[in-house]
Amino acid sequence: MAAVVSTSLNGGAAISSHLTQFSGLRKSFLKLESSNSNSTQSFFQNIDSHLRLASANKGCRSVVTMAGSGKFFVGGNWKCNGTKDSISKLVSDLNSATLESDVDVVVAPPFVYIDQVNNSLSARIEIAAQNSWTGKGGAFTGEISVEQLKDIGCKWVILGHSERRHVIGEDDQFIGKKAAYALSEGLGVIACIGELLEEREAGKTFDVCFKQMNAYAGKFGHTVSPSPPVDAVPSWDKIVIAYEPVWAIGTGKVATPEQAQEVHVALRDWLSKNVSAEVASKTRIIYGGSVNGGNCAELAKQEDIDGFLVGGASLKGPEFATIINSVTSKKVAA
Repeated sequence: MAAVVSTSLNGGAAISSHLTQFSGLRKSFLKLESSNSNSTQSFFQNIDSHLRLASANKGCRSVVTMAGSGKFFVGGNWKCNGTKDSISKLVSDLNSATLESDVDVVVAPPFVYIDQVNNSLSARIEIAAQNSWTGKGGAFTGEISVEQLKDIGCKWVILGHSERRHVIGEDDQFIGKKAAYALSEGLGVIACIGELLEEREAGKTFDVCFKQMNAYAGKFGHTVSPSPPVDAVPSWDKIVIAYEPVWAIGTGKVATPEQAQEVHVALRDWLSKNVSAEVASKTRIIYGGSVNGGNCAELAKQEDIDGFLVGGASLKGPEFATIINSVTSKKVAA
């Protein structure tokens, strides 16, 4: 059994001390304190209880310090970038890279290059799509169905990315329906969540992230959800949660390791309370937002960061390999 490094968020006083340093989080706790004097203490107790549970379930992760029991996960979102030639070069770089074995690696090319990548990329790396429709194909111009993605070899799909939310205009309920359908058809989902800068500064980081999580669980808005929830994910086994603060995506600004850890541990607690302790332990929660070869190691050291969703740096084969291999930052002597 490996030595397990406990999270720095140990107990209410420690978390409260950390939160005073980071804009957008302390205010959420003040709101909780004003509405229920015991809520903050309960929140901390739930986190501590979960972390003890997660630590007890680490038998299969004997050399890696992670709060969850899942395998480290790194995804590369190529977005709307690339040509046949540049992608051929990128695939060649990835095929020749030495990658740590204890990592699930996924890349998401633009739709028009998925077949090219699938036919040339090492089977070591799985293929994801960047979007999918809410149901079977039909008269939906410009959309791609889950069935079509599976037909060309995709194993995953990225849903809820901030660019789909804030540029294309997709809302929580629409994204939740996409995720539910993709999962029902056996496609893994990289489910993105994250707050805008103004939401963080207004103290709404947790409110926004939990609302987006509710949509994946079929709990829309603040109404009581039906049982079972309509359009809820059928199982959490094939979901990876990607926390991507919108203010850090493509801006060069990166959440500090402590900022990211604070949100990740809160998301794991949300899963424990709203789904189950088992799901909270098994579900991987990865970070995205200007991750690169220079900052990945420090981020990876955080116990609740189970990997990364990488944008621009995933277009550079050697740098993406460095990010994948940052799993070594979690390893300790057995």
